[in-house]
Amino acid sequence: MPASPDQLPITILACKVFSGLLEKYLPQELAGRINYLDYGLHEAPRKLKTALQEAIDGIETPSLVVLGYGLCGNGLDGLQARINALLVPRADDCIALLLGSNQAYQEQFFSMPGTYWLSKGWLEAGSNPLNEYHEYVEKYGQVQADWLMDTQYKNYKRLAFVSHEAGDLEKYRPMVREIAEFCARWDMKYEEILGSEDYIRRLGQVCQDTSLLDDEFILVPPGGELKQSLFLRK
Repeated sequence: MPASPDQLPITILACKVFSGLLEKYLPQELAGRINYLDYGLHEAPRKLKTALQEAIDGIETPSLVVLGYGLCGNGLDGLQARINALLVPRADDCIALLLGSNQAYQEQFFSMPGTYWLSKGWLEAGSNPLNEYHEYVEKYGQVQADWLMDTQYKNYKRLAFVSHEAGDLEKYRPMVREIAEFCARWDMKYEEILGSEDYIRRLGQVCQDTSLLDDEFILVPPGGELKQSLFLRK
């Protein structure tokens, strides 16, 4: 009989955007088992899937593999559990995790669709429209860069910086405001949002006790496949 998830050793694979957050809700031993993957993978879902699958395949002992990701542009669609069980938040992307719940994400989505989100992690990774523009100018020239940026961002209505600590809002505000001034060319409204760590906290609890599992999380058994359909809600 296969071991229950709670009897398996835990391995955690997470986006680096959650660095410093996950550790707060895990015992020291588990916090030391977090493997953070590069921020940039979320921009290329196929690369994200490949990187995660390689990490999962490299686990030699059957484990409960906790994924600190949402579906992320279908980057998790088709992941194979192999000898492991997979536990993942039932969220479209990491914004729901940063805001604290899927409900909070849906409220933001419907109140202001067309939002470009920034966080501490993405800022530290240099992932934002202003940096992207400079890279395009260097690579293609200003005229082509302007066209590429307009094509990508003209339909966004808001630039939102989500953080969990007021101190981070203060620290990163000058950088974000510079990005916001650049994005004003598309009439993006700038907003700061203080998120919640509730979803991250619950992920830490559920991975240690799967009896707490509810419809905010997905558990894939050994030999199973993580499918896009599992993330869909009625």
